[in-house]
Amino acid sequence: MMKYQPLGKTDVMISAVTHGCMELGGGKWFTAEKEHNIALLHTAFDHGITTFDTAEGYGAGRSEEIVGEALKGMRDRCVICTKVLPEHLHAKDVRTSCEGSLRRLGTDYIDLLYIHWPNSDIPLEETLGEMDRLREEGKIRAIGVSNFNLPLMKKALDITRIDALQPEFNLLERRIQMTGVLRFCSRNEISVLSYNSIAKGILSGAFHFYGARLDESDFRNQKPLFSPENMEIERPLLELLAKLAAQYNVSISRISIAWVLAQKGISSAIVGTQNEKHFLDNLGAVDVELSAEDLEALTAQSEEILPQLVM
Repeated sequence: MMKYQPLGKTDVMISAVTHGCMELGGGKWFTAEKEHNIALLHTAFDHGITTFDTAEGYGAGRSEEIVGEALKGMRDRCVICTKVLPEHLHAKDVRTSCEGSLRRLGTDYIDLLYIHWPNSDIPLEETLGEMDRLREEGKIRAIGVSNFNLPLMKKALDITRIDALQPEFNLLERRIQMTGVLRFCSRNEISVLSYNSIAKGILSGAFHFYGARLDESDFRNQKPLFSPENMEIERPLLELLAKLAAQYNVSISRISIAWVLAQKGISSAIVGTQNEKHFLDNLGAVDVELSAEDLEALTAQSEEILPQLVM
């Protein structure tokens, strides 16, 4: 059964699994028909997911348009999160981006607006000052940042209230845990909605055990985790995940996502797929309660192999 918790210090409630809508925008991802993806968003809502993550940069706004169309009629029961591109962080551009997102989403407010990536060429004070004004005007309900390190998190919080961070986080990417970002967010009541929970598919077991292969044109060929050398280094972790999946009678993906959700400070795991079967399977991670011993074993195995990866 889906679980919910407040978004930062707001009264907005977010679901433990957020539906990631990046693939809906196309680009480097194969994109299914619009009707299929709208139906999948409805399925997500019917299964308790109330939180949907998109961005102006996903398919030049195409993802936002599909999300907006899909959530008509249920808007007041959903939490829509979107993001401003790093090149749009001057005050006037932030406002223009927000207004564009509102138009594409077909709504008069955005629940959570993120800075998508930091931009050192534009003062953070200018960006967050404008986002503060948008919040005061009721055009957004909460301010978030994405891909910020600890010094930037501290700086942002000195400027205004930050209710959310969106970082990459999984068993093969744990920098927010190892550098104190997760602890900082927990201490300051900043929700953490993490992305890439199964490391673009590596932590599903598909490439280690089930014969999955990347097409030559697949952008993941350029990702270090998919190199033959790293695939071999990752194998002990995947074998442990497979062992636990058999023990709990669930998929490897569910174990991977369940580990993310069990980490102190994680509020929601963003999971994106256009495959309904995979989606429903991933959703089941909220019902997997890993024992303390199994969580510790996964964490230890992760810590053993992370320094060996060639990145």
